Amino acid sequence: MSKTTSNRGKLFSFWEILRIFCGWSGNMISFFNVSKVYPNGVKALRGVSLQIKNGEFVFIVGPSGAGKSTMIKLIFREELPTKGQIYIGGRSVVRMRPREVPNLRRRIGMVFQDFRLLPDRTVFENVAFAMKVVCAGRSEIRERVPEVLKLVGLEKRMDDYPSQLSGGEQQRTAIARALVNRPSIMIADEPTGNLDIDTSWEIMDCFQEINEQGTTVIIATHAKEIVDSMRQRVIALNCGEIVRDEHRGVYANAT
Repeated sequence: MSKTTSNRGKLFSFWEILRIFCGWSGNMISFFNVSKVYPNGVKALRGVSLQIKNGEFVFIVGPSGAGKSTMIKLIFREELPTKGQIYIGGRSVVRMRPREVPNLRRRIGMVFQDFRLLPDRTVFENVAFAMKVVCAGRSEIRERVPEVLKLVGLEKRMDDYPSQLSGGEQQRTAIARALVNRPSIMIADEPTGNLDIDTSWEIMDCFQEINEQGTTVIIATHAKEIVDSMRQRVIALNCGEIVRDEHRGVYANAT
């Protein structure tokens, strides 16, 4: 064996070094020079690099079209980057095999602006559905679903249907559904967009409590008052680039 061949076997690739760094540094999510260009030519992200650590609470802010939703889709692997690397828990999302994607998504709880509840199923059944998808047993479902409904303040509404709930209660049901499989990451895309300010604060209190239990929380939002009051980490996007990244940040100048 030649000296060159021997040395080559001992060398780590650049991306392997990044993966090792992600695992050692406690980063839950890492973007390295990530760009995303859609088939229609829209440049949604341009050379984005960031790290989000385990247990952080992060707001992603910016005007419509800034790249917030694209960033969320990349984390969830609904989209792949045109360029760059993304690591979640030390695993490359880009290099992940299709059969590994469901396992990644089980680690991520998603909450949407429009709730996306099943109208013909009760609160209990809506939350239990997420557990059935991952083949949880009946006894586990009977034990776990009431736990998360109590956490979001809906333990007395578990037999009601979505049409019997207020907007805030529907969103709390959606949060419980996202939380029930114990994800390490909770992502919310405009979770208070359809709610009044008092109900919005109730929803943010839920996210705060979830974060205090160790879950990484990432929220894309236009809710200036909430962002300014909570003083969490704020990543501001504009035209696909990070223009500001502040701990204990505010919404100001996000648009």
